[in-house]
Amino acid sequence: MVSNENLQYIGIIWLLQHFRWTWVGLFVVDDNSGEQFLKILEPMFSRHRICSAFLRRIPQDARMEEFINNFNDASSIDVSFQERKAGTIITYGESLTILWLLTFICSQYSGNMQNTFFGKVWIMTMQIDFILTGAARGWGFQMFQGAISFTIHTKEVPGFREFLQNIRPNWTQGDGFLKDFWEQAFDCFFPDPGVPVMDGDTCTGDESLESLPAGLFEMHMTGHSYSIYIAVYALAHAMHAMYSSRSKHRPMLVGNNIELQNLQPWQLHLFLRDISFNNSVGETVSFNDKREMRGGFDIMNLVILPNNSFQKMKVGRVDPSVHEGKRFTIDDDRIMWPRGFNTVVPLSVCNEPCHPGHQKKMKEGENFCCYDCVSCLDGKISNQIDMDDCFKCPEDQYPNKKKNGCIPKLITFLSYEGPLGITLASVAVSFSLTTALVLGLFIKHRDTPIVKANNRDLSYTLLVSLLLCFLSSLLFLGHPGKVICLLQQAAFGIIFSVAVSCVLAKTTIVSLAFMATKPGSRTKKWVGRKVSYSIVICCSLVQIGICIVWLATFPPFPDLDIHSVNEEIIVQCNEGSVVMFYCVLSYMGLLAITSFVVAFLARKLPDSFNEAKFITFSMLAFCSVWLSFIPTYLSTRGKGMVAVEIFSILASTAGLLGCIFCPKCYIIVLRPELNSREKLTRRKY
Repeated sequence: MVSNENLQYIGIIWLLQHFRWTWVGLFVVDDNSGEQFLKILEPMFSRHRICSAFLRRIPQDARMEEFINNFNDASSIDVSFQERKAGTIITYGESLTILWLLTFICSQYSGNMQNTFFGKVWIMTMQIDFILTGAARGWGFQMFQGAISFTIHTKEVPGFREFLQNIRPNWTQGDGFLKDFWEQAFDCFFPDPGVPVMDGDTCTGDESLESLPAGLFEMHMTGHSYSIYIAVYALAHAMHAMYSSRSKHRPMLVGNNIELQNLQPWQLHLFLRDISFNNSVGETVSFNDKREMRGGFDIMNLVILPNNSFQKMKVGRVDPSVHEGKRFTIDDDRIMWPRGFNTVVPLSVCNEPCHPGHQKKMKEGENFCCYDCVSCLDGKISNQIDMDDCFKCPEDQYPNKKKNGCIPKLITFLSYEGPLGITLASVAVSFSLTTALVLGLFIKHRDTPIVKANNRDLSYTLLVSLLLCFLSSLLFLGHPGKVICLLQQAAFGIIFSVAVSCVLAKTTIVSLAFMATKPGSRTKKWVGRKVSYSIVICCSLVQIGICIVWLATFPPFPDLDIHSVNEEIIVQCNEGSVVMFYCVLSYMGLLAITSFVVAFLARKLPDSFNEAKFITFSMLAFCSVWLSFIPTYLSTRGKGMVAVEIFSILASTAGLLGCIFCPKCYIIVLRPELNSREKLTRRKY
């Protein structure tokens, strides 16, 4: 009466997975049961990424005295170098299987502790028991030090040990088993009548089973004994239930015995299936729907003592009746490993495991358990051993140098504190102060001919818009917020449109003024402040309309750029609509090109109107900056995009300020004698 044997196969897989043993050898008895064992276990190996390093068959019915003669050729069991890497060997068979292995290996290697099979972790199935008889008695189980075996679940039954201590061979009459066992166990014999007695070889019958080494006899109740104990009690309870049932069978008294009339053995099955009782050790005995005992397997560790005896230490359990996560339990600290490993868990792998930061690479033509280790590709990590594939970090993290972990990305933005931010802010403030100074200079000398010559009000408007252009670049610095993002592009587009509209108005007025000087010209009515103001207002309103549509439909918003820089998350403003952003730039470019064309056509006007030449240069510089801005902006990411836009704003605005107003400031400040109407009609400014 044992648990479902399939549970043992699952327990073996759980054990191998627990210790990460993926390259194991197999010794399997050469019979139908061995074939069934392989038929079930090998597919489970494949599903759980475990490989068989080698498979050796053990003869089924070889007699002890024939073991050595049958295996004189060591190659029948010898293993290759690759197979020797298997630190774990699973053995399936019967109790004689251990004797076969022990006899063969000890005879082949003459007790050499350095041979292939010493220092391995042997995993034994429940069918195998450790026994020593005959010539193997002197060899001991040193080769199996640290072995792990699955045994039928057992518990010590009260009084069982005392029973064994008191048992004597003369207890049974007519049964020669106990007598034969006694002679083999104590290496003595019971004398037959009429046969001379030899000193020292006679069994007295007073020998104690407790004095025998564990390899010959175990004083505690083994799993097999416990199963027999439960089976006897189960039959007793079933028969009691049958006696107690109200069936048509009535007990009748025959002599001193109670018998059931017409009782058939198969009738016990119904009562066996339904029994449930607590045995003397307090465990509940019952059967499942498949008429299998509800129980499990104990995991035992074989500890070899110096006198060649051994102890079996319970180190774990396979119990299907508990919760999912506790069906397999094992205490690593209690396990005594083969000598030489101390407390280190032995390895049983085809090659060294791939450490974190690496991944497996299959070797062509070899088993999937044998592989090379290659470093993770850039941008990927592995944080466990023997990973099949590396993986990417979360978007807000990046791989460390060893590629075995992820580091949180630093959240950054183009701030005032950084070197680049300080430089750009300083340049913007410097140009703003310069523009304010020029505006103040023009206001102070507002009645001089050079200020009045080219529409003084337009010059004031242009200077104010240039001042605001410089200041608008500061909106691109610092932590982007919702309001800042809304103002950045809209303010930039509108203010720049006002500035370029002023330039267009100045060049248009210059051209109209020259045309009005021709006799009979009808353009005189177009020369005046209203025309210039109308040009500035109308051109600016178009840009304002574009910005209003942009902000109403797809407004810019704060966004996180997590891809541009590997180690940083950049907080920046997302344009919302790239199409609207380039509409703003395109309209501003249209105004600039129009101003350039008008100024270019007016460049050869008389000297008193030659401001068109400076406007031509300023528009040429303006267009050059923004034409180079587009490809640079598209090829840049993160803080670089913001820096490129700020630089373009500063450079184009500085070009307008310098080309248009520097010549006038030169005359006002350094050459005041030229600031007269007579001189201006003959000189260029």
